[in-house]
Amino acid sequence: MPRDEYWTPERLYEHCVQSAPDAVRLLRAIHAWGGGGPGALARTLGEDFAGTGAVARAWVASDQHADAVCIDTDAGALSRLEGVERVRTIVGDATSATDSGDADVVFVGNFSIGYIHERSDLVAYLVKARDRLRSSGVFVCDTYGGRSAFDLGSTERRIDLPDGARVVYTWEQREADPLTARVRDVLHFTLIRGSDIVAQYRDAFVYDWRLWSVPELRDAMRDAGMTRTEAFAMLPEAVDDTGAAHVRPAGPADVRGETMIVCVAGWTG
Repeated sequence: MPRDEYWTPERLYEHCVQSAPDAVRLLRAIHAWGGGGPGALARTLGEDFAGTGAVARAWVASDQHADAVCIDTDAGALSRLEGVERVRTIVGDATSATDSGDADVVFVGNFSIGYIHERSDLVAYLVKARDRLRSSGVFVCDTYGGRSAFDLGSTERRIDLPDGARVVYTWEQREADPLTARVRDVLHFTLIRGSDIVAQYRDAFVYDWRLWSVPELRDAMRDAGMTRTEAFAMLPEAVDDTGAAHVRPAGPADVRGETMIVCVAGWTG
């Protein structure tokens, strides 16, 4: 089946999986909650395992003084950032890349912290992330969990696209071993125009992840020298009249259920 000229898997991923402006509001809210304060606007974002850098693009668009550094092994994905002002790219492994500079926020989104499979490697990476943070800076990564975290199966969503097309987006957990916390997650996209399927991307993205739990991540952050850690829901507690988000740390009642997606944050001071 032919590929669509515009709706590539990467663009479908950004539209179906990510909400980059919401992620930026959440990251700024976590930074403010953790000591930056509402008047201390975070300027520099480090987006690790960045892919196409959608969050970095939204970050610099939200503030004319903001800048970002994106690190990923995929040069093709990072090419989406060519010509984007105030975004610097580094093609390489985020766990060992150098010259990444200082940041107010270092962010690992889309469950990409799971690319790191061994705890010793996780702690070593978090030490590097800690050393990049400025005063009152924060490291943030997301993960999923809950009682169904290791269940096999798939979920499907139908999403309208801006040009009138529709996409069927399927998230599949194909393999999962609770004894090793290893999972294989797969994304599929079917693009529809009118009543016709015009493109189908089976196994568009395949991930072999270690599914780190919230306590494991917080313990690793502390071992890496982060003095304070918290977990936050992916949706902010409130949004004020200016559009700024506000957060509070999640409690047991917020994450007790079949599924949960949370951001885990760590500070150095």
